[in-house]
Amino acid sequence: MSKACIFLATGFEETEAIAVIDILRRGRVDVTTISMTDSHAVMGRSRILVTADKMWEDAQQRIEEADMLILPGGQPGVTYLGRHKGLQEVLEKAVKQGQRISAICAAPVILGHLGILKGKKATGYPGTESELEGAILDPRKEVVKDGHLITSRGVGTAVPFALKLVEVLQSKSVAEEIRREIVFQYD
Repeated sequence: MSKACIFLATGFEETEAIAVIDILRRGRVDVTTISMTDSHAVMGRSRILVTADKMWEDAQQRIEEADMLILPGGQPGVTYLGRHKGLQEVLEKAVKQGQRISAICAAPVILGHLGILKGKKATGYPGTESELEGAILDPRKEVVKDGHLITSRGVGTAVPFALKLVEVLQSKSVAEEIRREIVFQYD
């Protein structure tokens, strides 16, 4: 079974996290939610409280075993994730080891600041382009995959983003099955 970790910091964008978790679990991906705060309970940007599966301190083995690391957007969640030295190290190590990384909305900025997007096709929330340092921008696409990196634009692209993650972690047919099941249509 494929494994994924999603990192939750105070102010994360709930739709970008929960829709992704839901769709990945429908696709039989073992998803671990990780609190980047001092509590399992993490408050989202719209004041929706979510209980994470693991605390950062207890999640290192799950992170190492994960097939994909996922960064949701939302503010100030992205700011907190971007400042977390441990997460920075994990992301840099993941790139070197070929571990998949995905980020949506403002979260690709974290990858840009770490130099992970240099020479890679990417997208992000409108207005963040200057912080996607070194990326080859494709603002017309909702979801952009380049090698082991997948980026997306925001809340409105959360479902196609999640379906792309299922396609990558499982298969195109599983993603298509879920798309039909949730009655989602896109071009």
